[in-house]
Amino acid sequence: MNKKPQAQGPNEEQPPKLSPTPTKAGGWSAVQSTMREVYRETGLKKGISSLLKVNQRGGFDCPGCAWPDPDDRRSMTEFCENGVKAVAEEATHKTIGPKFFQDHSVVNLSQWTDHKLGKAGRLVHPLICREGSSHYEAIIWDDAFGLIAKNLDELNHPDESIFYTSGRTSNEAAFLYQLMVRLFGTNNLPDCSNMCHESSGVALNESIGIGKGTVTLEDVETSDLILVAGQNPGTNHPRMLAALQKAVRRGGKVINVNPLPEAGLAHFQHPQEPWTWAGKGTPLASTFLQVKINGDVALFKGIAKALLEISGGEALDPEFIQTHTKNFEEYRDSLQALNWSDLESSSGLNKAEMKDVAEIIISSKSMICCWAMGLTQHPNAVANIQELVHLLLLGGHFGKPGSGVCPVRGHSNVQGDRTMGIFEKPTVDFLEKIENHLGVSLPREHGVDVVEAIRSMDSGKGKVFIAMGGNFLSATPDTEKTAQALQSCRLTVQISTKLNRSHLIKGKTALILPCFGRTDRDIKGGHEQFVTVENSMGYVHPSRGHLNPISEHLRSEIDIVSSLAQKIFADRHPIPWEDWKQDYNLIRDAISGSIAGFESFREKIVHNDGFYLSNPIRDERRFLTPDSRATFFIHSVPKLDLKEGQFLMMTIRTHDQYNTTIYGLNDRYRGIHQGRRVILMNPDDMKDANISTSQMLDLKSHFKGQIRIAKNFRAVPYSIPRGCTATYFPETNVLVPLDSVAKKSNTPTSKYVIISLHPLNKE
Repeated sequence: MNKKPQAQGPNEEQPPKLSPTPTKAGGWSAVQSTMREVYRETGLKKGISSLLKVNQRGGFDCPGCAWPDPDDRRSMTEFCENGVKAVAEEATHKTIGPKFFQDHSVVNLSQWTDHKLGKAGRLVHPLICREGSSHYEAIIWDDAFGLIAKNLDELNHPDESIFYTSGRTSNEAAFLYQLMVRLFGTNNLPDCSNMCHESSGVALNESIGIGKGTVTLEDVETSDLILVAGQNPGTNHPRMLAALQKAVRRGGKVINVNPLPEAGLAHFQHPQEPWTWAGKGTPLASTFLQVKINGDVALFKGIAKALLEISGGEALDPEFIQTHTKNFEEYRDSLQALNWSDLESSSGLNKAEMKDVAEIIISSKSMICCWAMGLTQHPNAVANIQELVHLLLLGGHFGKPGSGVCPVRGHSNVQGDRTMGIFEKPTVDFLEKIENHLGVSLPREHGVDVVEAIRSMDSGKGKVFIAMGGNFLSATPDTEKTAQALQSCRLTVQISTKLNRSHLIKGKTALILPCFGRTDRDIKGGHEQFVTVENSMGYVHPSRGHLNPISEHLRSEIDIVSSLAQKIFADRHPIPWEDWKQDYNLIRDAISGSIAGFESFREKIVHNDGFYLSNPIRDERRFLTPDSRATFFIHSVPKLDLKEGQFLMMTIRTHDQYNTTIYGLNDRYRGIHQGRRVILMNPDDMKDANISTSQMLDLKSHFKGQIRIAKNFRAVPYSIPRGCTATYFPETNVLVPLDSVAKKSNTPTSKYVIISLHPLNKE
């Protein structure tokens, strides 16, 4: 047995089982999958009672994705397959406490798969692994808070501490967390947004002046045209398929832009419409553009070039362009100078395909562009998104029904966390509003994002790492480098519901603090409390857990943050931490005066059960750039020169996965079962390289002369452009270089990794 905990999960010895790739999503198979998961994790009675509460008024917000709920008409089953899996994982009857950790050392647990770690059960007691110890053991809450406060107090400067956040955190907890961190004296608030939609925020803020989407769910359901780029809704946001289905049934069209065909965008069988299960279901995407990995800039430029050629060099809405935009002429001239052959070569698509899409756009009175990680995790990610925005600007598709941008967020409150101030680069206006309302002083110097946080810990500057939720090690790039960074820390703290690999690759001393999940009832002083979240479309609404906590030792994130703040500050700041953790309405009152858009927060939530944050672009057709005009940008077409034997790799999720949580070992919608260490390859590439199906390979990534290795992967033939490959994360995060990041956003380039393949044997 290794004497050190392993940063990566164990290898798989058996080849995966392969079946024909499905061409539809949902239906009876989704129902079967959800019921099996509920029965296994919670039992049917507890599970069904929870599902009838998820995404309902008076219920709790799904701990999965941030896709919005209908404003008015909600069905009894307002959930999807992966949402059910997320609820079942959280509401499981299985628990792990001090006895479990007595029986299993840190090194032993690190040799478990990520799937097995997650299935162990809910954490039910605060734990500590002391320096030099091989096991976690029980600790009381007050001693844990005292240890954290002592380590923070011993730092030479507050910037030697790092406070990470995942998207699960509620608005109220996020507000308290960022306030505590800033009162301590640092803006070191990296979060999961740094690794996913940071590129979207940067691109949109530059282009239109707001880093969020500009549409509602009703817009999606009624739009003439929805372009879905770099996104797999069938696995990552399954409820989105129901919205696309409504749009198609109303006569709208869906265009799918992706290197991989996705079953959910081909045909959809609504799980709540059993009469449709016998056939193929509703066809969704009428056009599939199988773009090369990172061919998006060339594709979107090609579509725009075709639009201008068809319209005689003028935009589709000249009045909008003249009134609301700038730099159009320069942008138009740059497109006219482009060579079609270069655009075809870079995108992998031909002029006729791009022209066909342009014709569809011209015939559409409204248009929405949706995207996710497929656009945001490239070196030119910001350009990807701005080129997509250009297609909307050309037709004036902002500030009118059925039109706008829709960056589809991942975790259920990742957008709300950012709204509440979980951001390493706060604006002066944001800080001053809090200061004026609460009578405090906050630091101005920007902090570190995720990539910079890893560098800080690895260099020895970052000494204390605290994570509220998430699985930092498995979510970040360059797994071995990140592991080394975490192990360099004096203290690491994980505020969590379930066991994950970040608990095992730890600092010299490590704490695990178990917290409530979304399903847990939160009672303080005899009164039931609730929290709020913000969905992908800027709607803020309550979330109320309904299950009695599985252990008396669990605490809410609000309680944990407030109690830690009391221990750190004592009476040094005029913040009523004790009152706030007893009555969450008092926190909402503080937010009301501190965060723009949350005026009368308590009243809106209590009386209206939710509200949309103001969005001047959506509501007034007013852009929030300095000159109130949207901007056309000129970007070069990326060039990729692969050496012989090299491929471009992107990381993706399986259908049995949400972020780094592995629910099972199947990727049902791709026909891959009982295995995760696979690499999807074009069959012709496999033939040319003399690689057979399920042959074992080592993967090596190449970046600035550095080599990283991921061992023992099985080759799987799949429909993907030549020269392109796909693998699952977190298994191949080890191949993503820490220094390979998107320009401006600093997002790791997990969708753009140059690799070579090294066969091990023939089978």
